[in-house]
Amino acid sequence: MKIALLGYGKMGKAIEQIATQRGHEIVLKIDSPHTDYDITLADIAIEFSTPQSAYQNITHSLSQGVPVVAGTTGWLAHYDEAVKVCEEHHTAFLYASNFSVGVNIFFALNKTLAKLMAPLHNYNVHIEEIHHTQKLDAPSGTAITLAEGIIAETDKTAWQLGATADEKIIPIEAKRIGTTPGTHIITYESEVDTIEIKHTAHSRTGFALGAVIAAEWLVNKKGVHTMQEVLGI
Repeated sequence: MKIALLGYGKMGKAIEQIATQRGHEIVLKIDSPHTDYDITLADIAIEFSTPQSAYQNITHSLSQGVPVVAGTTGWLAHYDEAVKVCEEHHTAFLYASNFSVGVNIFFALNKTLAKLMAPLHNYNVHIEEIHHTQKLDAPSGTAITLAEGIIAETDKTAWQLGATADEKIIPIEAKRIGTTPGTHIITYESEVDTIEIKHTAHSRTGFALGAVIAAEWLVNKKGVHTMQEVLGI
């Protein structure tokens, strides 16, 4: 499989290492916001750039008929437009806020726990996420996905970065500490006890491996897909 890396920072380099180990070829490494390259050299593009560059990178590839696996967060106001470009050009698109296999299991666990907690109104839920100081967006896309999972199963209506007095809104606390790859904690707290689930990433390897697995799955497919489909969750 010939891969274009759109974004060649730490994640791009980690993806390159795993992809080549799995027998794939990196044919493009793009690390600046421009489209002066032939994306059709690739069978698929893997996009981990910046919130400012992601939409242009994604839609340029899709408009040339090259499927895209995208992991950049912070650009989702334009997600529906990217889906439209994918559909118009009859190619494939897969966005995930987190490609880690463990995190996607955590997403499923989060929704199951939220469903169990839904009728128990004496518990307040909040989310905490911790990432490295170079992360550009807050809260993390993973934290937003977790919040959306809770909203889907409960009477919560929205999430908010920071504290809130509104019981219908899920507060998210975002911390930026050192080189932390990513920690996410869901806490349900009452006067009598606390229930907590937590996922801690130890390195970027899990994210990179998941992105390559997603690309292997997506190539030669059509339409818009999810990481849950890739993993059969």
